[in-house]
Amino acid sequence: MTATATSTPPPAAPKVSGGKGGLTRLSFPVVLLIVAGALLALSAVRAITGAQDVTSAGQISAALAMAVPIGLAGLGGLWAERAGVVNIGLEGMMILGTFFGAWAGWQTDPWLGVLAGVIGGMLGGLLHAVATVTFGVDHIISGIAINILALGFTTYFAKLWFNTGEAAAKGGSPKQSPPSDDITSVTIPGLSDWLHSIEKHHWFFVSDVAGVLGGLVTNVSLLTVLAAVLFVVTFFVLWKTPFGLRLRSCGENPIAAESLGVNVYRYKYIAVIISGGMAGLGGAFLSLVTSHIYNEGQTGGRGYIGLAAMIFGNWRPGGLAMGAGLFGFADALQLRNGGESVHALLLLLVVVLAALAAWKLYRKSFVQGAVSAVIAAVVLVWYLATDTVPTEFVSATPYIVTLLVLSLSAQRLRMPKADGMRYRKGQGK
Repeated sequence: MTATATSTPPPAAPKVSGGKGGLTRLSFPVVLLIVAGALLALSAVRAITGAQDVTSAGQISAALAMAVPIGLAGLGGLWAERAGVVNIGLEGMMILGTFFGAWAGWQTDPWLGVLAGVIGGMLGGLLHAVATVTFGVDHIISGIAINILALGFTTYFAKLWFNTGEAAAKGGSPKQSPPSDDITSVTIPGLSDWLHSIEKHHWFFVSDVAGVLGGLVTNVSLLTVLAAVLFVVTFFVLWKTPFGLRLRSCGENPIAAESLGVNVYRYKYIAVIISGGMAGLGGAFLSLVTSHIYNEGQTGGRGYIGLAAMIFGNWRPGGLAMGAGLFGFADALQLRNGGESVHALLLLLVVVLAALAAWKLYRKSFVQGAVSAVIAAVVLVWYLATDTVPTEFVSATPYIVTLLVLSLSAQRLRMPKADGMRYRKGQGK
């Protein structure tokens, strides 16, 4: 992302698809093949290591819960950056979502808490839009300022609102809110039990598929279902409607968009406010679904990780969902079974790196292929020489996985051309 440029490139023919210029879109059959290959690799790792939890329904359910707030934050980043605004402030907007969601949730209804969380995030998005779009403040500086302001705001008002009166009597404190009611979870009757019975047999691949599917149909929060719907809606709106075409043109070449009658300021404002709402919804998920309370610092950098997942996904919803799912899987794995399951993950990492090395060598990228092969060999030696992973390293696993995936995927990325650039109306005249 480019945040220091202060001018927009000369007018050119708008190019908003991102599907050319050396970038190859994955077809649906290819995506299915990749998913099947990943499941096959996980099944082999489970069979070899005996780490049965790697593909269990509980693991997948936990991974889904961990992935949703990251995916929603990344979705917020996608809306903003497709309109040409870098949103480093996603973390702060998530913090506002956790706070307002919990504040309204414990006093009224959790769904009203969800709405309050979205509104809190949208207020953060509005502030970012005013600073960057109207006043031309550097996008990175504005985003960091929002993160600091959101943290200070919630810290102050948590002490003011959660530490006195009824809130304190119901379990509130200067750093946490009283608990809120649960948001309804759904389970598909019959199918969930049938998949669980297959999973218990531990058959190669078949039980693993049953475990994965079982995690997707058992005790799924309605807010998780809403998040999945938002991914589909985002794809449809941004890539299948005239509104989406105009919004993306603002992120590719706002001068050309202006010459065609597009109100660039309006579309940027809409995109950044929606971006804040998505991040706020991710924050509300953390405080109303994951923990049922607001806790100071509970976002844990997920806004930044969502931004990383968006980059990994090449600024598209499908890739973003895969990136968020990967982080959620690694996070859930280290939380559920700690060192033993993470140790099994090392073997999977060896397989992935070896496959990547072979692919790079086939494409005659000898240096990258050699580096991947060396790393695979080092990880294999580590796996063979140990029985578990130290506790200190386990907690860092999701972040290391995120960095590794970004480093391996960063060569075929294409951000919107005017992303992070300052725009002024009439600039092309």
